[in-house]
Amino acid sequence: MLHCNNYIAMHKKTSYIAVIRQRRGFPAGAVATEKGWKMTKTKTTETIGNVEFPSFEASKATDQFRAFAEKGVEQSKEAYAKLKTGAEEAQKAFEASYKTAKTASTDLSLKTIAALRANAEANFSHLEALVGATSLSQVIELQTSFLRRRLEMGVEQVRDFQAVATKAAEDVSKPLKGAVEKAFEQLKVA
Repeated sequence: MLHCNNYIAMHKKTSYIAVIRQRRGFPAGAVATEKGWKMTKTKTTETIGNVEFPSFEASKATDQFRAFAEKGVEQSKEAYAKLKTGAEEAQKAFEASYKTAKTASTDLSLKTIAALRANAEANFSHLEALVGATSLSQVIELQTSFLRRRLEMGVEQVRDFQAVATKAAEDVSKPLKGAVEKAFEQLKVA
């Protein structure tokens, strides 16, 4: 509970004047002086009735909200269309890459089978030649020539495998590379 006397009210009249007025029942316009309370003329404030607030028209707000929502929907549709197009292009690139990989793996498998067949035939023909050898010097000569031919054949097979694998890697990556380049170009434009 707040207790105020005249000395406090005189010292801090602006702080306590409203409290003193309310507690002691002083009329509005009473001001503390050194001798006591004095009635002064006070200005009356204007009422809120004279203040104009901006009018709010619900139809304009509804129209603005509708326009904003329609713009958002249209932007969403555009983004969805771009995303859909990009996804379809990526799918086509993956399908083309898969077909190319399948073809390349088939080619590599055929090369492997051909190399194994050539190696097996060379081994069998060498074995037949060794069986028909009549002297140790002839066996050594057959073995030396066989190893030299096998080494040359192995180097040639490795070159063939390398060429097929390099071509397969290029062919497989070509559709994906094209799709990625196209996507980056579209991002640069946007």
